Amino acid sequence: MTAPAATAPGGTEGAALSVLPRVLRQALGWADAHRAGFVLPPDVLEPHTQVNSTLKPLGELAQLCTTIRRSTAPDAPEHGTAGELVMFAWEQVHAGDLLLELLRGEPFAAYPYEIYAAFAGYGLRNEGFERLAGTLSATRGWAHTEQQANRELGLINSERRIGNAPHTDAGSVLARTWLGGLSEPWMFEGPSGYALTHTVFHVTDWCCVPERMPADIDAYLRAWLPPWVDGCLESRQWDLTGELLAVAAALPGPPPTDLLDAAWPALATAQAPGGAVPETGPTVRAAPPGDAGPGPEAEPDPYPFLACYHSTLVTAFAAALCLKRLTEHRADAAADVTGAAV
Repeated sequence: MTAPAATAPGGTEGAALSVLPRVLRQALGWADAHRAGFVLPPDVLEPHTQVNSTLKPLGELAQLCTTIRRSTAPDAPEHGTAGELVMFAWEQVHAGDLLLELLRGEPFAAYPYEIYAAFAGYGLRNEGFERLAGTLSATRGWAHTEQQANRELGLINSERRIGNAPHTDAGSVLARTWLGGLSEPWMFEGPSGYALTHTVFHVTDWCCVPERMPADIDAYLRAWLPPWVDGCLESRQWDLTGELLAVAAALPGPPPTDLLDAAWPALATAQAPGGAVPETGPTVRAAPPGDAGPGPEAEPDPYPFLACYHSTLVTAFAAALCLKRLTEHRADAAADVTGAAV
């Protein structure tokens, strides 16, 4: 995509907070109502099974719902729903035994390790998997597996979560990424956009440890997220927009409120009444702002499952993170005003 010439205009103050609770509730409600789409087939361990349409969606459900639960208040309905979805995913992998079988069959594949790490981040463990993973991650072959830098950061973060020593230094790997090199911002397009969002996710443990982000990258992202988000909204790249807004919530320090107030109402218009958000392109009629909508089971699905599950999960993930950051920021600002008045 061509980099936009101007940054996104500032939105109405508080505009993000006015839509985020509904967006989160409906997107997570859609995922909960569509558990059947995440169910693993009986032949999931067979070589012909497509990982991208079976294990990948389930692993993303576990990872993003883990963060949603970490980002919501214990008494919030979404907190409970996210936890239930993580446990549903854990049941699908037979409490980790299925992932152990995958690791035995593909001992140097990263994806069973990374899916397991999503559960480990939630506190769910499988002794057999961790014993084999510990053996494999100590090998020379594991340390020298060739992969893209942002993917290697994902593996390093997974090693941290499981409790194994990282196989290499994260800082040197970060320096080799598109984002770590502070690439020319006008070089931003789809693949580099997804590479930079996942770089942030892995460095900050899925946006929950913002203090891990280096200061130069923080400044770079604060400067260039607005035009990138504006361009994605203009070209109706809803999935990438959601990922970039999650990145905005992972910045250390005050959240970029102008960006969030401008972008969230626009992204909310892409959400169908039942909660689904398409990855790209035209959208069906969305629920009016402030309307709770008829619920995820009240209307037929406007999109096939594989065309919207990821963008819908990402929307819920980003909404939970931004809602937490903005709510905390508002509370801090109110406390400062109260303190000054006293």
